[in-house]
Amino acid sequence: MHTAVRRFIKTGIAFLAVGLALGLAMLVQRELLGRWPHPYLVSAHTHALFSGFVMFLILGVALWLFPRPERGDRRYRPELVDRAYWILLTGTGLRVSTEIARAAWQAGWLAWLVLVGGTLQVLGFGLYFWTMWSRIRPVGSHLRESQGERF
Repeated sequence: MHTAVRRFIKTGIAFLAVGLALGLAMLVQRELLGRWPHPYLVSAHTHALFSGFVMFLILGVALWLFPRPERGDRRYRPELVDRAYWILLTGTGLRVSTEIARAAWQAGWLAWLVLVGGTLQVLGFGLYFWTMWSRIRPVGSHLRESQGERF
């Protein structure tokens, strides 16, 4: 397992820890204090778990398991995957942290940071999948399918 794969997976686990801690805090607030969690906290919790944990894990495992790029593939470049990682990490971290902050303070500039974080997430996912597109291809399975094998 190479460095980029480990980085994606370990980052996903870190976002899982953030999401679980935030979820537990909201659960205590709701069940023991009788206060429904702020919508921004719910959004931060959701982004930590889905964009942070689930997607980083999926992206790391895909990077590990998909077929190697073909010789001469000009689209796939490891440095673009690294760039996508850092864009996604920045975007998701910014999104989660500023939505937590928005639950406490209604400063207008925080809305812009949430928007920047969300935009970086979209750009990061776009760059990752654009880079990986050529690695999503049959390697042997198309031959078995042409012979009637179903799986």
